[in-house]
Amino acid sequence: MTTDSFDYVIVGAGSAGCVLANRLSEDGKFTVAVLEAGRGDNSVFIQMPTALSIPMCMDKYNWGYHTEPEPDLDGRRMDLPRGKVIGGGSSINGMVYIRGNAMDYEGWEALGAKGWGYRNVLPYFRKAETRYEGGDAYRGAKGPLHTSYGPMKNPLYSVFVEAAKQAGYVATDDVNGYRQEGFGRMDRTIHKGRRWSAASAYLKPALSRKNLALLTGTRATKIDLEGKRAVAVRYLKGGIEHIVRARREIILAGGPINSPQLLKLSGIGQAEELKAHGITPLHHLPGVGENLQDHLEFYFQQACTQPITLYSSMNLFAKALIGAQWILFKNGLGATNHFESCGFIRSRPGVPYADIQYHFLPAAIAYDGSVKAEAHGFQAHVGPMRSKSRGWVRLASNNPLEAPKVRFNYMSHEDDRIEMRACVRLTREIFGQDAFAPFRGKELQPGSDVVTDEQIDAFARRKVESAYHPCGTCKMGDPSDPMAVVDTDTRVIGLEGLRVVDTSIMPRITTGNLNAPAIMIGEKASDSILGRDPLPASNAPFYQAEAWETRQR
Repeated sequence: MTTDSFDYVIVGAGSAGCVLANRLSEDGKFTVAVLEAGRGDNSVFIQMPTALSIPMCMDKYNWGYHTEPEPDLDGRRMDLPRGKVIGGGSSINGMVYIRGNAMDYEGWEALGAKGWGYRNVLPYFRKAETRYEGGDAYRGAKGPLHTSYGPMKNPLYSVFVEAAKQAGYVATDDVNGYRQEGFGRMDRTIHKGRRWSAASAYLKPALSRKNLALLTGTRATKIDLEGKRAVAVRYLKGGIEHIVRARREIILAGGPINSPQLLKLSGIGQAEELKAHGITPLHHLPGVGENLQDHLEFYFQQACTQPITLYSSMNLFAKALIGAQWILFKNGLGATNHFESCGFIRSRPGVPYADIQYHFLPAAIAYDGSVKAEAHGFQAHVGPMRSKSRGWVRLASNNPLEAPKVRFNYMSHEDDRIEMRACVRLTREIFGQDAFAPFRGKELQPGSDVVTDEQIDAFARRKVESAYHPCGTCKMGDPSDPMAVVDTDTRVIGLEGLRVVDTSIMPRITTGNLNAPAIMIGEKASDSILGRDPLPASNAPFYQAEAWETRQR
């Protein structure tokens, strides 16, 4: 085995890339190289779940991208953290495990992604997972990815679910099972008190194999084509250019920002854009970098009248005790991401399935740590799930070391504003229920004076944040679709020996956090790459709301 020629070359050791590395090297038949720009994940800040905001804010582990000024968010440039470390986003994210709604995948099929309906993807979700409470028709029991629930010790987690029930919603036993819509416990990728990233689940167990090579600190700069076949990847390491050849296939798994950038740098994309940057178009594919989607959210924050929130644990002495307990025993508040209850609802009648997501947190604080808690409070992270706004990723120049330009065009569609208004009003209704009465203080954000459409719209322009779920920039679809980038086997349309396997291939964003779908995509694509028959389709039913045309709940 040499370091310059492999059967498969994978660009990116993120959530999907780690899965590919494991599965393609599993039987020992093929040699596999993984190129990763970042380094290892041994930092205590990555491994300790409660420290989740720290690695996300560190240049060492984060690409540090920002958007172009967003016209409908008062021209704000939004943070766009992306993992630059083995495990990718799964090593710096909030460790929330949400698969999405079954109807998301039915929608994928309707958009041209044949073979990616819920019946087709559910077996791969199950294959990937070991659920702490055991498997069933929906949940896995033998997979590498460990999932678990939080201990729910803080009473506010259950109060949130009870308040939602009082507001007329339903408690669901498993948001990743038969019924997503409703309120209940939130699954997390935490195992034995540690972050259980894709690197922990898939990559590290495979690194002892002689046919797998992980090349960290490598910056992929170009894919070499011979005619219409991808044959090699150029990369920089220590300022020196190297070439690694692929005898069978090159697989891009760099994510929804880096994968389209690398395609364009290689002459694959919208021909006029490439020419404008002095790049010779080798394969005109106008969908590369388009169709960019994300989830927006804001923090609905309420003061708490009882001293039971996480604010009590935010002084230096308490943090030291939490850290010591985690280091010694891997338990306590250091061993949770604090997102332990959640909800999914529909914003209005006429919406067929849930389009608003809640993460509940027994503290009033910014997710990225930029705003510290000033007193006892609690909050719900809430936002719409299927924005109609679409953005893009485009080259800033032909320099591969220069970050691309990214614009989401957040809130540019009127329906997005309608849904965000519903988020404010429906959350205020839940927080106003009797279950919260013993704890409810002043509404901190948006503030009780924010009531009209215009006031809510202005609040959203100032305060909404990305939920860090970009996707869609190398859309999967039928080759007859002029904006499709990959076919349903994840092959780049019109080329040989080149695939994209990450969340950039999503035709439409899913209802929830994207790490679980990214891992599923890696699992399903692995079978396709190896020429295996897909897993047998599931016949497990899924919930569909009755009278959704006329009822919101």
